[in-house]
Amino acid sequence: MLKMQGVFKYYISKYRREYILRDIDLEVQKGEFVTVMGPSGAGKSTLLYLLGMLESIDDGEYLYKDIPIHSFNDKKRTEIHKHEIGFVFQQYHLIDELTVYENIEIPLLYKKVKSPERKSLVCDILDKFNIVAKKDLFPNQLSGGQQQLVGICRAIIGKPDLLLADEPTGNLNSEQGLEIMEVLKKMNQHGTTIIQVTHSREKAAFGNRIVNLLDGMIQADQ
Repeated sequence: MLKMQGVFKYYISKYRREYILRDIDLEVQKGEFVTVMGPSGAGKSTLLYLLGMLESIDDGEYLYKDIPIHSFNDKKRTEIHKHEIGFVFQQYHLIDELTVYENIEIPLLYKKVKSPERKSLVCDILDKFNIVAKKDLFPNQLSGGQQQLVGICRAIIGKPDLLLADEPTGNLNSEQGLEIMEVLKKMNQHGTTIIQVTHSREKAAFGNRIVNLLDGMIQADQ
C-alpha cells in the first residue's frame, strides 16, 4: 500500500542541510498495524506527515498504492485526504468555529453521506465515547483530553483506508487510552491500515510491527 525508497527530509540552515529523515526505506502492506517508536526528535511525526502527503519529501521516492506521489496534483491529494486517509494529530487541528458535532461530521460531508445516516453515525460515536453532552460546545470550551477524543472521532468516523495517528492517546487517561486502542485494533481487523506514533510499549503491543527511529534513520523494523 505504501512504499518509501531512499527518502530524505531536510531543511536549509546557514547554507547547510539539517536532516530530519535520512535514507528511509519503508514498506507497509494493506491491513498492517504499524507502530513508529523512538526518542523525541527522531523524526517520527515528520515521517507520519510525509506518509500522509501533508509534507513533501526532499529526495527519494514514495509510492502510494503503487503510484509515485510526485505524479499527484493538488486536487488528487485533496481527494485522497478527503476519502482515503484519516489523521489523528497531536495538536488536534479541530476547527474553532465549528461545534464538536460539526467537527466530527466533516469526513461524512466529504463522502456525501446522506443526512439521516450522517446524524446516526455522529450520534453513535458521541455516545460511544461519552461526549454527547459536549456536542454543541466549541473546541476552546473543551479540555485537551476532550479535544483529543473529538479529533479521534473525526478521524475514524469515515472508516478511512489508512489511519495515521500521532500519539493518539497522549492526553487521555489510562482507561480512555485503552478503549481507543481497542477501537483502533477493531478497525484494523476490519481492514483499515494503521500507522501510529507512540512512546508506549503497551500501546505498541496492539499493532503487529514496530519501526524504531533514531536520529532520522530506521534502526530496527520488526
